[in-house]
Amino acid sequence: MRKNNGFSLIELLIVVAIILLIAAIAVPNLLRAKMSANESAAVATIRNLNNSQATYIINFGKAGYADTLAKLGPGTPCDDTHACLVDELLGCAAQPCNKSGYQFYLAPGAGVPVGSYTFTATPLGWNSTGRQNVCTFEDGVIREQLGPTDKLTAPVVHGDCADPTQYSAINQ
Repeated sequence: MRKNNGFSLIELLIVVAIILLIAAIAVPNLLRAKMSANESAAVATIRNLNNSQATYIINFGKAGYADTLAKLGPGTPCDDTHACLVDELLGCAAQPCNKSGYQFYLAPGAGVPVGSYTFTATPLGWNSTGRQNVCTFEDGVIREQLGPTDKLTAPVVHGDCADPTQYSAINQ
């Protein structure tokens, strides 16, 4: 009589099928969790950018609000051209600045000194890094786009962000 010392091909195929089934269930949940984390990080970053603008106008009031993200970013020395209020990812030289799966824009208001601004956050990849477009301006209320269908390719203007038919305050 022959002694069996291993697994049969059928047994191995059953184990592989079970592993694939578990992976098919787990991977979409993991991707949704990552998108949710990116969206929360974008909202937190927008909140930080609002706080940075408030600090900027207190410290450099004659210039008004910062009109570029680079003015909020790091530099030596820290002054009105590089206020050292955000990291180098957000204080990049050319818009958009990318961080945590999102692109960030600053649209300054007209005039000197700059009296208003609008920040926009949009996913780097729609349905892969996020599904939420976010904006805010000097009132500090963070708003999400109602019924977004794709990522934005440019910053949201002040009037659109304030329009309740396009953007609604988020609950976070």
